[in-house]
Amino acid sequence: MKKLLFGLLILISSCTVQKINKSLTKSDILRQGHMGFMLLDPESEKVLVDINSDKYFIPASNTKLFTFYTAYSILGDSLVNGLNYLEKGDSLIFWGTGDPGLLHPDLKNEVALNFLKNSNKDLYLLNNFDQLDAFGPGWSWDWYNYYYSTERSALPIYGNIVRFQLDEGQNRFSINPKRFTPFLEAKKTENWNGYRFRRDRYENLFSYQLDDETHSDPFETDIPFVTSVDFTAQLLNEELGKKVTVIKNANYFNEDPKKLLTTPADSIYAQMMKISDNFLAEQLMALVSDQLSNTVNIPDAIAYSKENLLADLPDEPLWVDGSGLSSKNMFTPRSIIALLGKIRAEVPLDKIKAYFPAGGESGTIRNWYKADPGQEPYIYAKTGTLSMSNALSGYLLTKSGKILHFSCILNNYALPSSDLKKELEKTLYLIHDRY
Repeated sequence: MKKLLFGLLILISSCTVQKINKSLTKSDILRQGHMGFMLLDPESEKVLVDINSDKYFIPASNTKLFTFYTAYSILGDSLVNGLNYLEKGDSLIFWGTGDPGLLHPDLKNEVALNFLKNSNKDLYLLNNFDQLDAFGPGWSWDWYNYYYSTERSALPIYGNIVRFQLDEGQNRFSINPKRFTPFLEAKKTENWNGYRFRRDRYENLFSYQLDDETHSDPFETDIPFVTSVDFTAQLLNEELGKKVTVIKNANYFNEDPKKLLTTPADSIYAQMMKISDNFLAEQLMALVSDQLSNTVNIPDAIAYSKENLLADLPDEPLWVDGSGLSSKNMFTPRSIIALLGKIRAEVPLDKIKAYFPAGGESGTIRNWYKADPGQEPYIYAKTGTLSMSNALSGYLLTKSGKILHFSCILNNYALPSSDLKKELEKTLYLIHDRY
């Protein structure tokens, strides 16, 4: 009887796997491009579905899984180092670590600001901005106006963006920081619906358009500003009410600086993963570099991670930035599956659920992969979206109580991403329901 029941379970499982495979390979939608898919039961270490898992794909923001694991491994989940500094007589010499928290409109960290404000020494900002390019390799030049390609910098302030916001019941939008107000110009609206804010390509000059019908509807939009060491010193000067002088002396980088702990890493991870925040992802890799070498060199941080943290992956990650904005990034689904296993082994499940978007509930998948009424989310996964790539990789909770690991990357589809998500949603719910 036991042998009969065991054989029956194997038969049922085999039929389920066949249905899952068929839902992917026979789909009229998913057959229109290049698909990589892998599904693993980590308890039995059994690969349930494998479609092109050894092929390289452009992962888009699935890259943030590699950034998250690297940052969590190096920085932990407590406070990050927000400032390096040296005290020389009556001088305080400080430089940035990549910490994105300083006066960020969402993270709202003022530890470094208060530290500098309370110092009775002359303030000198050591210029290390040349260690980090404002844009990553392969980023498009015409993204400069959009939040998803906010400039990277050694010492971000205000999140390197200007936030334009109109709340419910207000008749005039706010500008944060207010110091950018004189640099905003209204433009005549012709045949324009809604609102639009734009920045000059090379200067911090902004313009906006609002139509008559929707000018009172609530909105929030973030526009990057042009960064530089001199502009950062100016912004600090204004916030502190005291002079900040920029200096350049490479010898100071060879000294062992004191470190100021500032922003909670947990808050950075959660926002980076849930809303797929590219800026925070890039700055996390800068923080990793600072932790390793007191520099903000993202290529060095990636190289360290590949050699020391990811050398056991099935295929070498072709990895060039922290966010996944670059189409030069390429990973295989089976390497992502291996990475998900490493995350599960080292990050408590409650933290994974706190960091990752939850299907039907939070982040970039709050409107997708909804659980049955009254049930907890069954998908905790990272999305990825570029014009040539859609991806979803993470953890799938089944009705039988299993936690499966899956990775799906879809490249070169001439279809709306919503069509791809609808099709994938059917397969993932089938796995949740039947396995």
